[in-house]
Amino acid sequence: MSAAVDAAPGYRAGRTLPLRVELQRQLGRRRTLVMGAVLAVLPLILVAAFAIGGTPEANARRGATLMQVATESGANFAATCLFVSAGFLLVVPVALFCGDTVASEASWSSLRYLLAAPVPRARLLWSKLAVALGLSAAAMLLMPLIALAVGTVAYGWGPLELPTGGGLAAGDSALRLLVVVAYIFASQLVTAGLAFWLSTKTDAPLGAVGGAVGLTIVGNVLDAVTALGDWRDVLPAHWQFAWIDALQPTPEWGGMIQGTAVSLTYAVVLVALAFRGFARKDVVS
Repeated sequence: MSAAVDAAPGYRAGRTLPLRVELQRQLGRRRTLVMGAVLAVLPLILVAAFAIGGTPEANARRGATLMQVATESGANFAATCLFVSAGFLLVVPVALFCGDTVASEASWSSLRYLLAAPVPRARLLWSKLAVALGLSAAAMLLMPLIALAVGTVAYGWGPLELPTGGGLAAGDSALRLLVVVAYIFASQLVTAGLAFWLSTKTDAPLGAVGGAVGLTIVGNVLDAVTALGDWRDVLPAHWQFAWIDALQPTPEWGGMIQGTAVSLTYAVVLVALAFRGFARKDVVS
């Protein structure tokens, strides 16, 4: 079979399932449009909430947070939107795009036809993973960009006021917010790898997406168990808000470096398991 495929005129394994074709397919799906709409609406909901209820007062037990300076400028509002969504909302598009990618083909009974085209299994997985990660990155950028625009209209353009005092110039704060978005994306690679691996193991897209989200929640719960001590350092959830250190007059990079290393390590292992398992899988759907 392999020899026949190699001898077929014009056949190139690397040209099967082009990224642009897979991207067009995913962009046209309803779940992509709905997810984009949800992320775009969140800043509008927060602006309405602040208009109705005002900016929250500082909590003596929690100390000052970004929420207390949310309405100082557009940059502050964008940072606040990231603060309230990084723990869960931004997990959902990553789990959705990466967990739905292979399992949905199996649920539609189209996976075997793709492989019979023939699309090499590794090529199929790389194409789907690349597009899923690209859409995840776009989702990470979409929400803060809209928040920055909405916040600037509502509260004006100005420096990013820090809850602990002081501030960052407008130009510098934009660069810092870009660093924050990049770190949040890096910290979600473990969710992407988990969802992608589950997607190759099941024919139920909701099972892969729900499993990734559920295990991420479990990680957050375990991180809250202080009795685990230093064991929490190996949990990706332990570092999910390390990006706060980038919004300081003098940024601290240690936490973000360690968080990225932990997330990337898990992601590489999970993606490798996905490729290994799918290469040996008997695809019948």
